Amino acid sequence: MTLPRSAALLLIDVRQGLDDPVWGRRNNPRAERNMAALLDAWRTRGQPVVHVQHMSRRADSPLRPGLPGNALKPEVAPAEGEPLFRKEVNSAFIGTGLEEHLRARGIARLVIVGLTTDHCVSSTARMAANLGFEAVVVSDATATFERVGPEGGHLSADEMHRAALASLHGEFATVRRTDEVLAELPPPA
Repeated sequence: MTLPRSAALLLIDVRQGLDDPVWGRRNNPRAERNMAALLDAWRTRGQPVVHVQHMSRRADSPLRPGLPGNALKPEVAPAEGEPLFRKEVNSAFIGTGLEEHLRARGIARLVIVGLTTDHCVSSTARMAANLGFEAVVVSDATATFERVGPEGGHLSADEMHRAALASLHGEFATVRRTDEVLAELPPPA
């Protein structure tokens, strides 16, 4: 599959506060490095880049506005002219102008990276598909945390990550690795 020049890179919630130990163990420590490589490739080609930042309303969240944890990580921070949509729920399409922005620019395919795989990345990919966008989720440019299930069983971060990607692939999105996506990009203009 070759990605069209109009394919947008959508970076979701890559924030400082997700390094806080309160979240537990995380998988994929190279995720941000892969996100940065994709971002560099998109910028080099002049392809559309869109950033999303969650603005938590929870009083105990390190991701609340005004706290250092809400800041985007510098390796994937928006450059001048790159749009930033702020949201208060998991999906980047709820309460933002993201859908209108994409449609106004004729963007039909999204390459989605960010944090966390099973929350905001998954919610956004599912909604993108429901709205008629084609979504590619980059498995090694996303990551998540360990969880405890409703019956008390522990699920590792890798288990959560794999389950979220398996749930998306073939129904809501196509799951690819960074190297595959880079190989599918058109040459620089």
